[in-house]
Amino acid sequence: MNAIPNPLPPTTSVVIVGAGPAGLTAAITLADAGVDFVLLDRLTEGANTSRAAVVHARTLEVLEQLGIAEELVSTGIVVPRFTVHDGGRTLATIQFGGLPTHYPYTLMTPQDTTEAVLLKRLRKAGGEVHRPYAVSRAFDETDGVTVEYTDAAGAQGSIRADYVIGADGMHSIVREAAGIGFTGATYAESFVLADVRMDWPIARDEVALHLSPEGVTVVAPLPDDHEPNRYRVVATLETAPERPTVEDIQAILDTRGPGGQVKVREVLWSSRFRVHHRVADHYRAGRILLAGDAAHVHSPAGGQGMNTGIQDAAALGPLLTRVLAGEPDTLLDSYEATRRPVALSVVSFTDRMTKMATVRPRPARLLRNLTLSTLGRIPAFRYRLAFQLAELANR
Repeated sequence: MNAIPNPLPPTTSVVIVGAGPAGLTAAITLADAGVDFVLLDRLTEGANTSRAAVVHARTLEVLEQLGIAEELVSTGIVVPRFTVHDGGRTLATIQFGGLPTHYPYTLMTPQDTTEAVLLKRLRKAGGEVHRPYAVSRAFDETDGVTVEYTDAAGAQGSIRADYVIGADGMHSIVREAAGIGFTGATYAESFVLADVRMDWPIARDEVALHLSPEGVTVVAPLPDDHEPNRYRVVATLETAPERPTVEDIQAILDTRGPGGQVKVREVLWSSRFRVHHRVADHYRAGRILLAGDAAHVHSPAGGQGMNTGIQDAAALGPLLTRVLAGEPDTLLDSYEATRRPVALSVVSFTDRMTKMATVRPRPARLLRNLTLSTLGRIPAFRYRLAFQLAELANR
């Protein structure tokens, strides 16, 4: 679709910057409550790629409250287990089936599909995304926030709001404008991310993590209605190619995979990226609040990122609604107090997983494999890890 032609209003109650999963979720909660808002995004509709592909149980519980969990489940593949391998040897199998939730599994569906379901729900509630509007500045004043932007024609404008939600990603303009630090570091390795069609010997009802001296590789099934045998591949490399090819992905899987008949037939989409592990020093600066990747970024290990962002927004929207209805502004302090510890825990968890998976020295790898295979035989350990991966501790 083309960008919405209607000009932006001069004022609103809430401006949301960024229409990814976190921004869309925040907008839905506000629309349902009858709160006036404007949702801005710098991209034209349809420019998003698949990126995140994992939806965990806790996120599905949150989306159930918005009435869209079952619709999203219908778009994806239900994956009840997560396995860890070294070559042809399985070190551990983590089952989600015994978790105390209506969604005892991981759902694999591309992020663009998740965003499409969220956008459909937002429109049903009477909301819309205004595209493309590039926000250049947001400054907090005593009685409101002014957001400056540039539209598709290059014209500059501004909109005044009571509050602003920055859901504009790792390089958040809103966070920088608010002067909020983003503490952390960057992993040395680069990551390959690709959606491929391939012959893969492991069942399509599991996510497989493959450990090797060359690096870590994750292979997960994706819905394949239009692209048979579709999979997501994530792998660490010292220096990843800018646009990984069929040959690149084949070489990775030949070196690190389970052996047998692995044949990459087509790369549907691919990219490379550097992974950071950072958390915003604060989630709030006056009338400016952060959610999603603007507030936290971390390793893709465990597929936690998008899930944590959606849960941020689902918590923040109702708090803003109550404040705009007349409750004390200090109520918003509970957002950071509740959600920032969750992000710190996720960053710590994914950092441990990443470092464990990427150790290179042979003695360390042998010790890691022995530890995983030993712990993997303990039911309490398997349950605890599944519970943490599913983010059910965030209830």
